[in-house]
Parts: sequence; structure tokens; C-alpha cells
Amino acid sequence: MQGAIDSTPVVTGHEVAAHEEHQDLRVLGLITFLASEFLMFAGFFAVFLVFRGSHVQWPPEETEVELLLPAVNTLILVSSSWVINLGTKAIKKNDLAGMRKWFGITAAMGAVFLVGQVYEYMNLGYGLKTNLFSNCFYLTTGFHGAHVFIGLVLILGVLWRSRRANHYTDITHTGPEMAEIYWHFVDVVWIVLFSLIYLLTLI
Repeated sequence: MQGAIDSTPVVTGHEVAAHEEHQDLRVLGLITFLASEFLMFAGFFAVFLVFRGSHVQWPPEETEVELLLPAVNTLILVSSSWVINLGTKAIKKNDLAGMRKWFGITAAMGAVFLVGQVYEYMNLGYGLKTNLFSNCFYLTTGFHGAHVFIGLVLILGVLWRSRRANHYTDITHTGPEMAEIYWHFVDVVWIVLFSLIYLLTLI
């Protein structure tokens, strides 16, 4: 109808430049935070290795390490990094539906990982205070599990905010990018954790 007012927001070049500058700062802040988190994990890993080297038998007889379920969980979590990357690539092509699909699958994979970890805890036969190994095991894997849960919340937050019109586009996609970076961090830490606590323990 003639005279109707177009309410579609117009993004100027200045606004895009300002957004990109802000985006870089947020991503840099996240990377700095994750670097500090990795140092915390490195502390857990260092303590575990010191205890392993100072004990003749590690782990003790009453604490057997299950490998099959953690191996399956590892496959799920590592594969999810590839899946979430597809979601970020989709939004960079302005494919919101594609982003929602791949982020939704990633969230499901993260949830399966956490369920698998809880199931493992329930069937190990030893607890946090059984011995030194079990204490290190539960603290390290539990700390990582908490990070997986936070990553899952971030992914679900991206999906929730994507309900707003034009909230994520090929220009404004900082949220999905930051969720992906965090999720890759969680995966990398788990690969190191799985290698040290599961594989190295069985050698």
C-alpha cells in the first residue's frame, strides 16, 4: 500500500564495522578465559601424573577403569565438534535453519555424553573417597563434565536467541562462533583427559 512505512532495520556500514570490532573483543575475551581454564585442567593433569609416577600400582586393585563407554563417549564428543562447525558455517551463509539443525544435533550429542558419564559413575563400583586414584578421577572428569554442561547451555542459548528475527545472520553471528569455540575447547580437553586417565592408566 502506498505510503506504508518499511519497518525493516537498515544496517549501515558504520554499524557493521562497529559490530565487527565488538565481536573481536568478545571472542578475544572468551579465548583468554579458556586459556585460564586450560591452566586449571593442566593442574589436574599434572597432579594425576605425579601420583601415577609415585605409586607402584596405579590404579589400585579396587579401582578398575572402564574403557568401552568412555571410548564411545569420546567418539560422540569429538564428532560433535565437526557437527557444530557445520552450524557455524551455515549461519555465515545466512542459513538460519541449517544452523538450528546442526546446533540442535550438537546439543543432543552433548546430552548423550553427559548421560553416558553419569551412567559410568553409577556403575564404577567405587566413589570419590575410595582412594587417591578415584579422587583424582572423579574431580577431573567431573570438572570436565561441568564444562560440557555449560557448553550445552550456551548452545541451547544460541538456539533460543535464534528465534528473534535477524538476530543471527551472515553479518551478526558472534554468538554461534563463541559457542563453537567453547565446544572445541571442551573437546580438546577431553582428548587429553581420555589419553591420560583412561588410556595411559591401562598401559
